[in-house]
Amino acid sequence: MARSPAATADTLPMLTSLAPDMAPDMAPELARWLGFLASEKRMSPKTVEAYRRDALQFLSFLAGHLGGAPTLAQFEMLAPRDVRAFMAARRMAGAGGRSLMRNLAGIRSFARFLEREGKGRVGALMAVRPPKTPKPLPKPLPATAAKRLADTDLRAGEDRAPWILARDAAVLALLYGSGLRISEALGLARRDIPAPGAGDTLTVTGKGGKTRMVPVLPQVLALVAEYLALCPYDIPADSPAFRGAKGGPLSPRIIQLAMASLRGALGLPESATPHALRHSFATHLLGRGGDLRAIQELLGHASLATTQVYTAVDAERLLEVYRSAHPRA
Repeated sequence: MARSPAATADTLPMLTSLAPDMAPDMAPELARWLGFLASEKRMSPKTVEAYRRDALQFLSFLAGHLGGAPTLAQFEMLAPRDVRAFMAARRMAGAGGRSLMRNLAGIRSFARFLEREGKGRVGALMAVRPPKTPKPLPKPLPATAAKRLADTDLRAGEDRAPWILARDAAVLALLYGSGLRISEALGLARRDIPAPGAGDTLTVTGKGGKTRMVPVLPQVLALVAEYLALCPYDIPADSPAFRGAKGGPLSPRIIQLAMASLRGALGLPESATPHALRHSFATHLLGRGGDLRAIQELLGHASLATTQVYTAVDAERLLEVYRSAHPRA
């Protein structure tokens, strides 16, 4: 394996100055590992610095935990309880789940490097599960803002052809009106979308190639029809309905950029992404009394547990209303 002598030479004094009690056989390996991250893995300086802190933090803890700076041989003999003791100490110091996950990732990277170099395998680090971190709740848009995203007048000042503005409005209306993923909306063929008055459902292909039927609003079909009438390209029935500026299939990135433009116009936060419209669809249905099982089917979730996250979103919204409106809150 290629070395990075410059990185090693620069790093070793820094390591020994910050951890003067480090075992003599540990400091060179730690320095070589950091050089490897910078030169071979091409990690950014900030990432390398974060990994360095993680490793030094762990070694400093072990020095107190074991009664002395650990040698490579002692490092290899660590037990899972030693790693758990470190994580418990970090918890006591106020570290959250994400910080602990990063700590463990950095230390494991060092352990894998040692194993690659033939300096022993630290099985204890691989035996300890990373802490679970709660998934952030979806952030739906206000209903009034979600409706206005299909208003092409909001982007009237942009140097865009009318058919492109109509296309973006139609896609965003589909995301909110039918709860589609952006890949599902852009995967629709022209024949999959009924003309206004000719139908009120879409057959969508979701994750894993599974198909489902979802309702589509007349207002959304009208927007799609307007886009198709303005589009300068011939769109066969079996090809993607939504086209890019040069006539090829539309990229999700273009819709993300359109959403970013509308965020500014409506004063929405960074969390207002195309996928947030799907969250808004589910949350607003639930808030209006929608059945959780029905919403699961509309979203194409394989498990009801995935859909249940929206009950927490709605409960949080109700609590916010209570806290802001109740005279005794």
